[in-house]
Amino acid sequence: MAGVVIENLPWRRFIERYDRPGTLFYLDPPYWGNEDDYGRAVFSRDDFAELADAFGSIKGRFILSLNAVQGVFETFSKFQMEEVDCSYSVTGGGYGKAVKEVIISSNKL
Repeated sequence: MAGVVIENLPWRRFIERYDRPGTLFYLDPPYWGNEDDYGRAVFSRDDFAELADAFGSIKGRFILSLNAVQGVFETFSKFQMEEVDCSYSVTGGGYGKAVKEVIISSNKL
C-alpha cells in the first residue's frame, strides 16, 4: 500500500485536490434510492448528476459502483457500464438476495 493516500473529505473537494493524469478514483456512494444511508443530507439525489458532470471533465480516471436501476443508467449514460450479478447479505453465511449492480468507469481506463 505504499503511496496510497486515505483522505476524509467531501467528494467534490477530494476530486479537486487529487485529480491529475494517472489518478484512479474509486467511489462507492449510497445506492440510488438510499441516499440517506450514510446520514441525513450527507449525499443527495442531485449529487449523482453532479458526480456525472465532474467525471466528464476530470484528468484522471474513475470507477464507481451503484445499484442497477434506471436512474443510474440515465445519469451515467456517457460512461462505460458493466452490469454484474451479486448478492446482498447482512447476516453473513454466504447467502443473500441476488441483485444486479453496475460498475461505471471512465472511457479511458
